[in-house]
Order: sequence, then structure tokens, then C-alpha cells
Amino acid sequence: MAKTTISPHQVKHVAQLANIPISKKEEQELTQAFTETLAVVNQLKSLKTKNVQPTHQVTGLENILRADKVDQEKMFTQEQALANASQTHQGYFVVPRIIEKQHA
Repeated sequence: MAKTTISPHQVKHVAQLANIPISKKEEQELTQAFTETLAVVNQLKSLKTKNVQPTHQVTGLENILRADKVDQEKMFTQEQALANASQTHQGYFVVPRIIEKQHA
């Protein structure tokens, strides 16, 4: 199977899309780490699994989480939730826009 590599340019591009600043050193470290991860994935792809039964639950535990019920006593009113917000508009939090930010 061909070796898959990630370039520093790809790492930088993904970091920009995620709006995460990274240094040159981090860029190099992440490039190496992503390449190593893809090597492991490629190794797993080469395993012969034709006669292996799918496993979707390995612990045998069932319904170990609490019931999803709303506790009215622990809920904030909208006014309480927005009380410490620096800026609101029509009952919503106002946050800086980052989606349209252009990256070089």
C-alpha cells in the first residue's frame, strides 16, 4: 500500500480553517504526527477482515447512563442566562463573527 503523507501546507491550511494559530515548530510536529497516524490507518486497512464478525459493543453493559430528564429547579430563565453577557440582541448572545474571516 502506498505511503500517505501530509504536507506542512495541508497542516497549516487545516489550522487556518479551524482558526487555530500554530507555530512553525507545531506545524512540523503535526505534519509528522498526522503522517504517522495515516500509516497506522493504512496498516489497519491491510488486515483481512472478511470472516470477522462486526463488534459494536464490547463491555456487555446496557443503559449505564441516567435517564435524560430536565430538572426545572436547575434551569436558568432566559434573563438569568443572559445576565452577565457583555452584549445581547433580541434575547441572544452576541459574539464576534469569524466565519467570513479571510486567511492568507
